[in-house]
Amino acid sequence: MQFHYPLTKRSKMTKPIFVFGSNLLGIHKKGAALCAFKKHGAIIGQGSGMQGSSYAIPTKKTPYESLSLLEVNYYVAEFLMYAKHTPENIYVVTKVGCGLAGFTPEQIAPMFEYASELPHVKFTEEFIYLIPSLKNLIDRLVIFDVN
Repeated sequence: MQFHYPLTKRSKMTKPIFVFGSNLLGIHKKGAALCAFKKHGAIIGQGSGMQGSSYAIPTKKTPYESLSLLEVNYYVAEFLMYAKHTPENIYVVTKVGCGLAGFTPEQIAPMFEYASELPHVKFTEEFIYLIPSLKNLIDRLVIFDVN
């Protein structure tokens, strides 16, 4: 998977941090979690936080049971605090929780509202237009090339 940053400068890092939805058990067997495991250093058994060149945001309790929106919001806030304290990294946020966890972008994207203060956090097109403080900031958009 390659990332393209329209109208932006590249970070000093050689590889951006892939932010994906996970389950609390850290069973990275499907969706973006599988991609994080295969290509970005996600660790089996670790369901949240930084792992290799990826960051897991829990959206499910187990591979079969989703967390509540309130619980997901807690983990999004935890990620945003981590990102705030590591501005040297570029974070590429996938459509966290909008695949196997069954949430919609309209439910999840607004949880990232405070990312407007974090220019090194990038979003997919589906998310960026649903975050009021970011919808006019094209430099925060990242395009995924799945190869």
